[in-house]
Amino acid sequence: MGSLCIRSMRPDEIALATDWAAAEGWNPGLADTACFAAVDPDGFLVAERDGEPVATISCVNYDERFAFLGFYIVRPDLRGRGHGLRIWNAAMAHAGSRVVGLDGVVAQQDNYKKSGFDYAYANLRYGGIAKAPRSRQAGIVPLTEIPFAAVEASDATVFPARRSAFLKSWISAPGHVGRALMRGGELVGWGVVRPCRTGYKIGPLVADDRGTAEAVLSALLAEVAHAEVFLDAPAINRDAVALAQGLGLAPVFETARMYTGPIPPLRMERVFGVTTFELG
Repeated sequence: MGSLCIRSMRPDEIALATDWAAAEGWNPGLADTACFAAVDPDGFLVAERDGEPVATISCVNYDERFAFLGFYIVRPDLRGRGHGLRIWNAAMAHAGSRVVGLDGVVAQQDNYKKSGFDYAYANLRYGGIAKAPRSRQAGIVPLTEIPFAAVEASDATVFPARRSAFLKSWISAPGHVGRALMRGGELVGWGVVRPCRTGYKIGPLVADDRGTAEAVLSALLAEVAHAEVFLDAPAINRDAVALAQGLGLAPVFETARMYTGPIPPLRMERVFGVTTFELG
């Protein structure tokens, strides 16, 4: 067996990580690969032996202070051989001195703690066929009609770093549909729904209150009527959990949001749907 080689993926290779994620049951979006590639060209790593991929991971650097880790997968037939630790260390080295966040499966939470991650809160994935949405509320408009600066400013209240390139790609990706609610000339709620390997995921869903979130969510659900949908709700936002439950969705998956250090204060009461477990 040859030595293990760890390198950055080319943008066209990131599909390997999303394909492996799909095999793990993570249900990535159909356009995720292109969106993820827009963030950090060197942030997706692959470990190879004799030219064959054996492990993947991502650690995308959003700015000089914050990075997010995901896609930590070792090929099932090659687990337990140290490949995971090697590529993990390479990813953390890429982050440098930045605070790193992740959404880890609950079973690995203790291992992440040993690597310097502290538990912040749980994210709960709810899924199913949503109850019929209410009629659309006045003021709902396509997200693409909102000045990007307003969307970016809203996102900055709920995410630890500015992520302009990612947001622009996410909003405009093929198949992605965004809706927003304006009130008094202000952006008070917005969200995106995207097609996935199975059904659709809604995220992000950001709003000033539950009523606003429900209005935006209803508009998004109207775009994918009668399809299976998934919403990742922070457990610490009780209104987000209640909203998901009120739609008749059931919990199907849980992650632990963890960080290696302090992050800016976030308005988690505005987060009704996490953008993506892979990039935050």
